[in-house]
Amino acid sequence: MSDTGRSVLDEAWGRIPHTRETTEEPGSFTQTRIERVITLLVGPGCLVLGAQAFVAAFGPGDETPGWHLPLVVGVFLPLIAMVVACTIGRFARLFSGIFAVAFVVALALWPAATVDGSAPSVTENPWIFFLINVATVAAVVAFPLPLQVVWTIAVPLLFGLARLVQADFAPDFLLPVLLDVSFACILGSVLVTLGWMYRSVAGNVDETRSRAVSSYASAAAAEATERERVAVAALMHDSVLGALLAAERATTPRERTLAVSMAREALMRLANAEKDALEGSDEPVDAARLADDIEEAAHEFGVDLTVTRRVQFGTPRVPGRVARALVLAAMQAVANAVQHAEARGLSVELNGYADPGSVAVRVRDAGGGFDLSAIPEDRLGIRGSIIARVTAVGGRSDIDTGPAGTTVLLEWESGDRW
Repeated sequence: MSDTGRSVLDEAWGRIPHTRETTEEPGSFTQTRIERVITLLVGPGCLVLGAQAFVAAFGPGDETPGWHLPLVVGVFLPLIAMVVACTIGRFARLFSGIFAVAFVVALALWPAATVDGSAPSVTENPWIFFLINVATVAAVVAFPLPLQVVWTIAVPLLFGLARLVQADFAPDFLLPVLLDVSFACILGSVLVTLGWMYRSVAGNVDETRSRAVSSYASAAAAEATERERVAVAALMHDSVLGALLAAERATTPRERTLAVSMAREALMRLANAEKDALEGSDEPVDAARLADDIEEAAHEFGVDLTVTRRVQFGTPRVPGRVARALVLAAMQAVANAVQHAEARGLSVELNGYADPGSVAVRVRDAGGGFDLSAIPEDRLGIRGSIIARVTAVGGRSDIDTGPAGTTVLLEWESGDRW
């Protein structure tokens, strides 16, 4: 994606209300939410299973004296830390990983801890059995998918091996242990599959959203580039080419004064181009203000012009950018009338209508007219400075020209766009 597209994407993402989980990266919005949901479910679930194992740990244990308390502390302290971290949503992966590893270590030490203990019961499982799937869930939270699969298979098998070693591989234990291991593997597989499925769906949603926003950003960047091109082209014609043409054709003191004013305006516009001087503020203005601006701009060009005003009560206020575009387009029409028709019969009318809410500016001259279709493509006085400029702000323009003169009509109607 281009730098312009990336800036548009970042701006769009910045407008979305964020929580703590979604402030870092726009590409992981849904995935981050799914991770939070998983940890919120894991916390209470592990608390219930942990409480069951903790109650069982207070009963008669299979461990030899000196092993029971270290094993209980070494397993339940990481478990409590994991439950708290999952509940508050902070450091859940870290403490879940610590518990998953601590539980595997406890299972590895189980044969040594029970080697001289009491004879194990075939019908009752030790307290550590109730935490097998808690370790699997901890792996789902903390580890990538390959390690989750390893934990899902290895933890039940390790428990079964430790249990058989504790019972000296007595035949009576083979079937119960096999059933326990199978149950733990099946349940663990379901948990891992659910976690993988929800994360995959969230990843696909984020990827689709990212592509859609990137496509929008590219389209917006292309539109912005095209608007900038039109604006720069209009600026160059209005401010530079217009001044050069006026200077070249100036033969009278009045025309020389006009050329000097246009050159001064060109320098000011070029100096302020990066500040969007042509667009101005969006603050709405009264329709009559357009007539004042046209008269003032014409005076700066050395043209004494009085704009006829017919503004009905209730005429809507005009957004600042629209007003500026209409004034600049009208001044281009005035400049064309001065240069090509020597300002013969030059007049400007401003009409404001309450119903429908609209504003119209009409510029007339009594020159010889011109052939609109014969204007070269590189001449932007009409195409860029009048038609394109008014269209860019949602307005309409119409040019009627002939031997009796030329009339340029600029219209803007209030609508949902503004």
